[in-house]
Amino acid sequence: MRMMSPTMQVRDAIRGFYAMLDRPDEALGRALLAGGARVLQVRLKPRGRRAGAGEILALARLARRLCDEVGAALVVNDRIDVALAARADGVHLGQTDLPLRAARAVVRGRLWIGISTHTLDQVRIACAGGADYLGFGPIFPTHTKVDADPVQGVTGLRAACVVAGATPVVAIGGITGAAVHALHGAGAAAACAIGAVNDAPDVIAIARALGNPWASSRVS
Repeated sequence: MRMMSPTMQVRDAIRGFYAMLDRPDEALGRALLAGGARVLQVRLKPRGRRAGAGEILALARLARRLCDEVGAALVVNDRIDVALAARADGVHLGQTDLPLRAARAVVRGRLWIGISTHTLDQVRIACAGGADYLGFGPIFPTHTKVDADPVQGVTGLRAACVVAGATPVVAIGGITGAAVHALHGAGAAAACAIGAVNDAPDVIAIARALGNPWASSRVS
């Protein structure tokens, strides 16, 4: 298992377009990375059933290979065991998953830990607990989750970024290309869109457009 310097690597990786691979589709994974994604998160949630660990691991191993080809980071949603088995760089946990303190005891520095947050109190708690980065949203109405939390808007995102301080914040929920300049201006380190990118006729073009504000402002 690779040991890493999480803070330095997270801040370098969490920038621009943050991609979600939501199906066992190698061509989609390659397109997301070709579109400039610096992180590829495996999030396999088939409709009507729960994905098994074997399914998620197979997809994560595919994604690991694709990420290694271009130097991108791999994150696995929810499953610490799968993240470790697939040699992922990180795991992303929701509010009902294993608590951050317990997760840290399990990963022992081998994985970044990202936390989904939906309120400023959750942002404060995650940052105080040492989360490596945060997802915050939904920023706009989303159809990806049927039980989505209340919409936070760009104003809520700006407040979350202030509270998070140096901890990178990924804006998620209903994100489209029309909104990314506002998200960048609000202080988000990255933007994540699933349906708007993964189901687009030209995945690479949409992915590049989503990451453009951060690419244009990059300082060496």
